[in-house]
Amino acid sequence: MGLFSRRRSARDAAPGSGPAVVPDRDARAATLAYLRDFVATHVGVEAYVEPRTNVTQTTIMLVATDGEWTRRKVPDERTAGTLARELGIPVYDVQRTGYPQRVRDWNTRQRIERRRRAAERG
Repeated sequence: MGLFSRRRSARDAAPGSGPAVVPDRDARAATLAYLRDFVATHVGVEAYVEPRTNVTQTTIMLVATDGEWTRRKVPDERTAGTLARELGIPVYDVQRTGYPQRVRDWNTRQRIERRRRAAERG
């Protein structure tokens, strides 16, 4: 028996036996709606394009002024740039600019808050 022989592909699964598969068009529309909402509900949002690696595909990371961020997959760098321009926000290549310090600061604050909440519960 091969290593992956027990895995079933989505096309082999019986209807209704697993999670619903969302067509690409619907997934793209949902992603675009989510990113538009993030830009509309946060101040000073900038886009950072993260390159494809052996582990992940190209992503776009939106960062607000307070450091809060979100990340979504995109097909390629060109699409990420086009998307940022559609959203009306500046776009940067993270390989050239690096991540802004406010992202690290926000992550640190979130970690401290999680620890504080855990200590209060336990």
